[in-house]
Amino acid sequence: MSDATTSHNGKTPLTVACPQCRTDVVWSAASEFRPFCSKRCQLLDLGAWADESHSIAGEPAMDETSIDEMVARMERDMHQQ
Repeated sequence: MSDATTSHNGKTPLTVACPQCRTDVVWSAASEFRPFCSKRCQLLDLGAWADESHSIAGEPAMDETSIDEMVARMERDMHQQ
């Protein structure tokens, strides 16, 4: 007897705002793209991560040159001991 407007316990289902366009999305198995409202919003978000418009704050990743310098420094230190 449950549908997109009523949960199995008779209460209003959880809704979330689409991260892309802020449209309300019912959080249920019927919402194929949740938390997004549509495939379009899902792909727009993926594209933003791919072009690095979205990012998670943290320590910057080491580039290849920095890693090579660190390895060389460690090897020198090991040979000096």
